[in-house]
Amino acid sequence: MQELTDKELLRYDRQITLHGFDVEKQQILKSSSVLIIGLGGLGCAASLYLAASGVGKLTLLDFDIVSKSNLNRQVLYTEKSINHYKVDEAKLALCKINNDIVIESINQQLDDSDLISLIKQHNIVIDCTDNLITREQINRCCFQSKTPLVSGSAIRMEGLLTVFTYQQDEPCYYCLSRLFGNDQLTCIEAGVLAPLVGMFGSMQALEAIKVLTHYGVPLVRRLLIVDVMTMQFNQVTFPKQPNCYVCASNINQIK
Repeated sequence: MQELTDKELLRYDRQITLHGFDVEKQQILKSSSVLIIGLGGLGCAASLYLAASGVGKLTLLDFDIVSKSNLNRQVLYTEKSINHYKVDEAKLALCKINNDIVIESINQQLDDSDLISLIKQHNIVIDCTDNLITREQINRCCFQSKTPLVSGSAIRMEGLLTVFTYQQDEPCYYCLSRLFGNDQLTCIEAGVLAPLVGMFGSMQALEAIKVLTHYGVPLVRRLLIVDVMTMQFNQVTFPKQPNCYVCASNINQIK
């Protein structure tokens, strides 16, 4: 576990002061590595707070460029970021927030084998993507490596958040997503109010810190559902599906 410098002890004083968090858990954060997949609205907020909180290494994975329509909710980018790669612009912004941490960027789409290899180099993955196919790929690869996954989504005026740690009796993302149906809208089609993605990206960062440091109770087996139109918060539990093709069978596991 990496020791904290005097500068870091001062910087993270408000976290260290938390009852039950203290210096030891801040050292755990410093020694941790987090993979963030998707640098849109969720990824911008999640990476910002993880960088500010003192996670030792962040890896940013995306292959998109910044467009004008991103700027209202993707808070790491500016007008000068337009037509530049998101991971590069996000890295520049995050280094200004905290230059004591390691930030790496990967600007490409990975197949399952390469993604599993990358995931194994990290302590936790945060899924900030916006389409079902990619989300299910991330789930498959995290299940294969047994790397915890924080999954969040935000669209229109609604958001979802849950955590997977892939213990034997726990569900995976596919146990949940198979209930959604095939007609999944994106923000391009349905729209989203800008603060909603900041809210859920921040909560993804919060859940990741809880899992990494064993602080609090993560949203494992529970789905948080928020309707910000009426500001109603609800939780539902969901079970492991006995016939799930990801977590109930070894047939499709990648060696």
